[in-house]
Amino acid sequence: MNVVTQARLDLLTEMEERYEKKDTQYFVKLLDHDDYVIRCRTTCILVDIGGEDKVAHIAKVLKNDTNELVRHEAAFSLGQMCYSSGIEPLEDATKNDSSMFVRHEAAIALGVVGSKSARETLEKALNDPDEPVRDSAVVALSNLEFMEKLSKNEKFAKLTGG
Repeated sequence: MNVVTQARLDLLTEMEERYEKKDTQYFVKLLDHDDYVIRCRTTCILVDIGGEDKVAHIAKVLKNDTNELVRHEAAFSLGQMCYSSGIEPLEDATKNDSSMFVRHEAAIALGVVGSKSARETLEKALNDPDEPVRDSAVVALSNLEFMEKLSKNEKFAKLTGG
C-alpha cells in the first residue's frame, strides 16, 4: 500500500516554493485541502511564517477540522505561538472537543501560553473522563504556578509547559 502519492509529493514541493516566498494566502487556502496530511503541514507552516494574524485561521482549524490529528496540530501550534488571542480557542477545545487526543494537547498548550485566565478551564480538566487529559491539566497547572511564582526565564518556562 502506497500512502505517499506522487500528487502529495508534488504538492509538498509546491508548498516548499510558496513557503520560501512566505505566501500566507496560499497556505490559508490549503487549510481546506482534502488531504489531512497537507492540512497538518499547512498548520505548522503558518505558525512558522508567524504573526498573530494567523491565530484566527489556526483556531478555525482547531474548531472545525474533521480530522483529530489536524485539530491536535492546531492546538499544539496555538501553544507554540503563545498569543493571548489563542487562549479562548484552546479553552474551548480543552472543554468541548470530542477527541481526548485534542483535549490533552489543548490543555498542554494552555500551560505553554501561560495565561492565568486559563486556570479555571484547566482545573475543570482535572475532572475529564480521560486520564491523559487530567495528566495534561496537571502539567499545565504546574507550569502556570511556576511561571507566576518562580520563573526568571520566560523561554525556559514555555519549554517546560508541555
